[in-house]
Amino acid sequence: MTASVRVVAEDRTDARFREQVLPELPVLYRVARRLTGADADAEDLVQDTLVKAYRAFDRFDGRYLRAWLLTIMRNHHRNQLRKRRPDLLEDEVAQRLPGRGHDARVDGVDERAFRDDFDPAVRAALASLSTKHRAVVALVDLDGLTYREAAEVLAVPVGTVMSRLHRARGKVRAQLEGRLVEDVN
Repeated sequence: MTASVRVVAEDRTDARFREQVLPELPVLYRVARRLTGADADAEDLVQDTLVKAYRAFDRFDGRYLRAWLLTIMRNHHRNQLRKRRPDLLEDEVAQRLPGRGHDARVDGVDERAFRDDFDPAVRAALASLSTKHRAVVALVDLDGLTYREAAEVLAVPVGTVMSRLHRARGKVRAQLEGRLVEDVN
């Protein structure tokens, strides 16, 4: 391949990468923020993810771009954790989930769910969920990820995400209905 043909091919790859990946930045940042718990760390994680994705973009099959990017992010984040604390990886990952660790938002649910204008009954119902159920609700219902994307982030099967989400929504619904009955009486 001549130098000029290589440059044209690289320009096309750059344009395709920008066109396809840039719209995913808000989702990548939200997930990175949830994983790291800090804005600066999230920005670094997104940047590292984009560099790795760019380097491998010519090998990407074109299907499920968001899931591919989230997989790169999750793997890179886990590798960073292993380097820092190889024996405490699972504890460190668990500490980064919503509702756990030093970066926990109010009772572990995304801060949008705890704004002053958000119904206190809903806040209480979400806060009563287990960590694994809150994580799924936060990723799917608050961050807008698909089941597949949430499964990639949590490193669980899609069926597990669906099951946890169904149970979590049922628990929240039951709590809210119970509260409604109490308010009527």
